[in-house]
Amino acid sequence: MSLHDAQARLAVSTVIFAISPEADGDGGLRPSLRTPLVRRLREPGLGRWALPGGWLPVDESLAGAAARTLAETTGLSPRYLEQLYTFGEPERSPGERVVSVVYWALVHSDEVERAVSDENVRWFDEDDLPDLAFDHAAIIEYALTRLRTKLEYSRIAHALLPERFTMAELRGVHEAVLRRRLDPANFRRTMEATGTLVDTGERLSGTRHRPPALYRFDPAHSPAAPPSPAPAAPRHAASASASAVPPRPGTDSKDTPE
Repeated sequence: MSLHDAQARLAVSTVIFAISPEADGDGGLRPSLRTPLVRRLREPGLGRWALPGGWLPVDESLAGAAARTLAETTGLSPRYLEQLYTFGEPERSPGERVVSVVYWALVHSDEVERAVSDENVRWFDEDDLPDLAFDHAAIIEYALTRLRTKLEYSRIAHALLPERFTMAELRGVHEAVLRRRLDPANFRRTMEATGTLVDTGERLSGTRHRPPALYRFDPAHSPAAPPSPAPAAPRHAASASASAVPPRPGTDSKDTPE
């Protein structure tokens, strides 16, 4: 059969982001944006790190396949799972045509502690990624751009935080995602002006100084429209979608397609 007659294969992959504490070099901890990767157990790309994913069965929805393969490879069932983009360049996988529908998921640190982590599944800091298989580095970079854009106008930060959080924890999420320090006073004024936060009337216990207030996001608040167009598609992308979907748990596997 000629290459012209061969049929493309359809895969589903997921980029996962979480905030985890990391040593800052001064004896303290700083929030760090991290993502889990899986080691490929077959060619092409044997031994290289890649995004969690799997082939799409004929009887399963895209959202269901994304949630299942995510649970199989990492043990995660995130609250936030959204379709990111479809990557379909003909040359993105050696020897065959593979189209990948990519989702992205956000989880908070409590979920990360329960996630799978072994010799074939490892969490990496987003600015210290290994050499990745296929076009997965470009996919992660596109997901980061999308996350930074949405952080400016939506309540997406809540998916990276526990239900109740301090203003410093919320600022830490913004700093980790935007990769820059933010002035605490200005950040507080900006966030309080959005109307998205509710002061729970409780305070964080066990702190050395005055206990900070605990907040939660207001579920009734409607995010404002984005201030600018969505980030430009990477060269590898074929089409986009941004419909949020509920996750579904799955079982056990660590090999991934392209």
